[in-house]
Amino acid sequence: MLDLFESIMPSTGITPSIFIILVLISLVLGSIIALIHTYKNDYTRSFVMTLAILPAVVSVVILMVNGNIGAGVAVAGAFSLVRFRSAPGTAREIVAIFVAMGLGLILGMGYVGYAALFTVLIGLAILCYSRFGFDGKKPQKKNLKITIPENLDYSDVFDEIFEKYTSSYKLKQVKTSNMGSLFKLSYEVVLKNLSSEKNFIDELRTRNGNLEISVSEYETHNTEQL
Repeated sequence: MLDLFESIMPSTGITPSIFIILVLISLVLGSIIALIHTYKNDYTRSFVMTLAILPAVVSVVILMVNGNIGAGVAVAGAFSLVRFRSAPGTAREIVAIFVAMGLGLILGMGYVGYAALFTVLIGLAILCYSRFGFDGKKPQKKNLKITIPENLDYSDVFDEIFEKYTSSYKLKQVKTSNMGSLFKLSYEVVLKNLSSEKNFIDELRTRNGNLEISVSEYETHNTEQL
């Protein structure tokens, strides 16, 4: 049992059989990490594939420089891969990349037992946090813009509809348009049910005379661009 937590790297250096074993184990454990990442999470197929392969890549880098002065430089270079992602990632994606790299480092040193233990512990932690809502998403805010005629009192004309379709709403900005004949209202709203968005807009149209209405993803600076 204790042998499982000792390095399988022979004192004479890496051999082809050890190389193949470590790469295969890296791919298996990397695939487990990738599958765990998909649990209750939004993901892309390319990112999941990257997670599955990354431990094998890092372990090979460490294997090739094991015992060499350049090991420190290689490790730093491996971790710098995070900054070269093509798109900004979420916190969970960044953590997943570091987990995959950490797994690769452990395997690159030949510690198969510790790598498996690391995968189990981290996997259980991620599953538990996801199960109990530690990574739960906050209600999605929307920017709502409504154009109304100047003779319509906007102070409470939409309150009934907002109460029906939103869990919260707030008037952020009022702006005149078209030589003062129109008002443009900007609201911050959180819909109770995203599938009811069309019905929500349809009912608003009956109050604003079928003038322009738009709903967009929430941005803190958006109200300044009316």
